[in-house]
Amino acid sequence: MKKIVIIGEVLVEIMADTTGHGFTAPQPLTGPFPSGAPAIFAAQAACLGQPVGLISAVGDDDFGRVNTDRLAREGVDTSAIFTDPDRPTGSAFVRYRPDGARDFVFNIRHSACGTLHDTPQARALLDSADHLHVMGSSLSGPDFVALNLETARAIRARGGTVSFDPNLRKEILFAPGLAEAMAEMIALTDLFLPSGDELTLLTAASTETEAITELLDRGIRAIVHKNGAAGAAFHDARQSLSASAYPVDEIDPTGAGDCFGATFTTLWLRDTSPARALDLAMASGAIAVTRRGPMEGTSDLDSLDTFASSREPRS
Repeated sequence: MKKIVIIGEVLVEIMADTTGHGFTAPQPLTGPFPSGAPAIFAAQAACLGQPVGLISAVGDDDFGRVNTDRLAREGVDTSAIFTDPDRPTGSAFVRYRPDGARDFVFNIRHSACGTLHDTPQARALLDSADHLHVMGSSLSGPDFVALNLETARAIRARGGTVSFDPNLRKEILFAPGLAEAMAEMIALTDLFLPSGDELTLLTAASTETEAITELLDRGIRAIVHKNGAAGAAFHDARQSLSASAYPVDEIDPTGAGDCFGATFTTLWLRDTSPARALDLAMASGAIAVTRRGPMEGTSDLDSLDTFASSREPRS
């Protein structure tokens, strides 16, 4: 099987037990949960039996061990997760508002995973990879951007592939050099996984149809457009397919998009038909939102098949 590598953040998430606004008063909390979009993606891919490794860093603390122990149990290659003796593991405190929006308090930039550690173990993992998955949340600084681009070029040069989930806000594109870096990343991408208006964000198009045409003309092989509860769509040069979301009682949406992306990417790498890959990715995201904690809803292939066969998608 092809080996996936991801470069990005590992952190713990600590969740408020009550809904409300922010953290301006003492309140009950639950956690720490292992988290970070790249870590969730890696855990879900590993649950499906796909070889996957993660390049990141944690502190020499219990929060770090919560993550590395969990990832190792799932089967993720953690050899390139550096233990930083001087910086703590990244963290995210989250509280849901009554309307479903969320308030966050992050410590990522000044944490262990906020610094790139280009170690021999990281280089060995990069050299062993057949596929790079790039997450916009991990492009937090020029070093991370440069290593992702360097790795994408190297993997493509040896016949491998690249997937890209932008997860970018419009204002981030005004950061010096990032717009140009994103254009280069798009040029290196085989599988593009945008959400909502990200489909047009990195193009000159004003409509979704125009954006799909432009992206395919620029060399992207397949596009999966995620729209949350509204479902998802697949596009390549031969066909367009859509899938409805599975109706579930949502408990915690954090990590659902990462589980969806990991499932689709894994099945795409196995040459699974787009229709089946899209259906099981929708099942993966649906299961994820029914669990409290960003990594608690990862699923193996049998669980996804059972879920998909026992429920009707939302009409």
